[in-house]
Amino acid sequence: VRIAVDDEIENAVSFLEQSFLSAVPHLYAHWETLLDAPSRLKSFLRAGSWVGGDRDGNPNVEGKMMRKALSRQSGAALRLYLKEVHTLGAELSLSSRLTDVTPELQDLSDRSNDQSPQRTDEPYRRALTGIYARLAATLNALTGERAANTPSAKGEAYASPYDLQADLTVIHQSLLKHQGSSFQTGPLVDLIRAVDVFGFHLATLDLRQNSSVHGRVVAELLKSAGVADDYEKLNEAERCELLVRELSHGRLLSSPYTHYSEETQRELKTLAAAADVKRRHGSAAIRNYIISNTMAVSDLLEVYILLKEVGLFHPGPKPGTEIFAEPLFETIGDLRAAADTMKRYLAIPLTRLLHGPSGVQEIMIGYSDSNKDGSYLTSIWELQKASRQLHAVVTEAGLGLQLFHGRGGAVGRGGGSSFEALLAQPEGTVNGRIRITEQGEVIANKYGDPELARQSLETLTAGVVLASLSRRQSSSVTSQQSSIMDKLSQASMLAYRKLVYETPNFVDYFYDATPITEIAALNIGSRPTSRQATRSIEGLRAIPWVFSWAQSRAMVPGWFGFGSAVRNSGVDVSELQDIYEAWPFFRSAIGNMEMVMVKSDLSIAARYAGLVGDKALAETVFNTIRSEWQLTHDMILKITKQADLLERSPELAATIRSRLPYIDPLNHLQIELLARRRKGDQTEETREGILLAINGVAAGLRNTG
Repeated sequence: VRIAVDDEIENAVSFLEQSFLSAVPHLYAHWETLLDAPSRLKSFLRAGSWVGGDRDGNPNVEGKMMRKALSRQSGAALRLYLKEVHTLGAELSLSSRLTDVTPELQDLSDRSNDQSPQRTDEPYRRALTGIYARLAATLNALTGERAANTPSAKGEAYASPYDLQADLTVIHQSLLKHQGSSFQTGPLVDLIRAVDVFGFHLATLDLRQNSSVHGRVVAELLKSAGVADDYEKLNEAERCELLVRELSHGRLLSSPYTHYSEETQRELKTLAAAADVKRRHGSAAIRNYIISNTMAVSDLLEVYILLKEVGLFHPGPKPGTEIFAEPLFETIGDLRAAADTMKRYLAIPLTRLLHGPSGVQEIMIGYSDSNKDGSYLTSIWELQKASRQLHAVVTEAGLGLQLFHGRGGAVGRGGGSSFEALLAQPEGTVNGRIRITEQGEVIANKYGDPELARQSLETLTAGVVLASLSRRQSSSVTSQQSSIMDKLSQASMLAYRKLVYETPNFVDYFYDATPITEIAALNIGSRPTSRQATRSIEGLRAIPWVFSWAQSRAMVPGWFGFGSAVRNSGVDVSELQDIYEAWPFFRSAIGNMEMVMVKSDLSIAARYAGLVGDKALAETVFNTIRSEWQLTHDMILKITKQADLLERSPELAATIRSRLPYIDPLNHLQIELLARRRKGDQTEETREGILLAINGVAAGLRNTG
């Protein structure tokens, strides 16, 4: 049975609840101890999710799922707070006959509604009893749940987590003043930190939808309101002029008395749910609306039109928005045009006013589709260039830039060492702010328990700090390095697209020589494997694309094109040897390709190629893959001056190679079962065997999707 959105919500919340809620406060406490900080560190780590908010290509995500996601997240956070407050109430039995308290604590105690005669001289317990009662009311109001322990007093639900944090801080300050430094750390401090980081929402939920959907919905609204009959036929300048005009006044386009298409009704209902969620769970519950396939300024303005319809965008002389439109640049072409798109967007007075004098523009850049579009090397180089250009444009507009890196687990989707990736970012583009996605099996590998989560978060933090240090010579790009990468990228993209998009019937090879059809049946996600009903590489989603190549052990998205790039670009190998030693970006790219190639096995990939019905096609494509693999292998060894791949990373090499004897038999078993199934064996035993083999190979290879 395919996994449902409900299941994805439960899975995401379980990781947040079991690992993040305890790991993050302990991590801050650890840092403050090491730094001997005179004051508390500012909370800079935040959790985010788009499970329940990502509608791009997933018709199963609607307002109901959004509400469920926030309800489950709120429940997880509030249950922890209730548990900790209950424990503190049992421990802080200090009597007012033996110790003084601050006036603020006494006032909080008096307002607790605690009528118990046994606690009349226990102000801390009385205060915590009142806090517990208010938390229990908050839990019930936001989720419908009841607290595990029935409150012994009555209390109104908290209006915001800031009010809870203020109450807890009153207790902490009183303890510090009258009980000394022993209360500088401990459960109460950790609880205050948790409330500061997680609020009542646990993780900020991102909304996401494809720009083409917004275009159709806005066109229908404009037409039904009598504003424009032919919006989709307007050129970009005309669209922007019309949209800005509509955003300047308060008139709505939608009407409850007008019948709209199913798509438009669904989008408006979903955004209405987002408005309701923000009102119930707080402003931090939803902050950004990510626009997949952003190609033009109008793609961002259309989102504000829709937000205006549900009261989340406020027009006027000083316009405001409760959710910010966030572009996602994904394809090679869109990445190349990203800086120009944002320059024109930020030049519009209305959009500039939305951010205020010291605002931050968040921009998401996609690793997956750019790789599928143009090869691994071209993808990471275009992402690197776009990051530098976007930083310049946003800085010129007087704003701060926060890049959101849409990385997957596999190298072909931006995977690899997060620490090395951070150090490879262009100078100035991190500057203390970054967002990174963690997806698929990577979540369990990095955040499967609190200790793993702590280590992973500490590594990310270290990477951000180091990447943010000013004037990092190693992160600056020289004109020579840039010129070399431009040449390599161009040659890599030519070789890659010649194979994937110009080889006749390549899509047939892909479907026959990988278990893509069987992967579609796995319960690993609620979204379809393809954006379109037709069988095409363009319409295929990046996750199954990369996952399928990993299963067949060819791993094409993680390395193909590099060997041809070095051979055909005219760049001397000695130059590449120099920049490999001097430039973290290039060194990280080579290291990732090495890791992928060590996991690949062309003798196994050849057996998958044997499943292809068209033998001439199989020979043509596989020979191309094999030749390019050997060329890439040889070029990497020359550039790195190694005798074997990963020679400079012996521990990683040993770890990978130690797993291969267990993975390889699963591949051979999978090939045999695929052959049987494609000859007509439709038994449940064969199907289940294939799926078990797929799971086994994925678990062994790790970062495969």
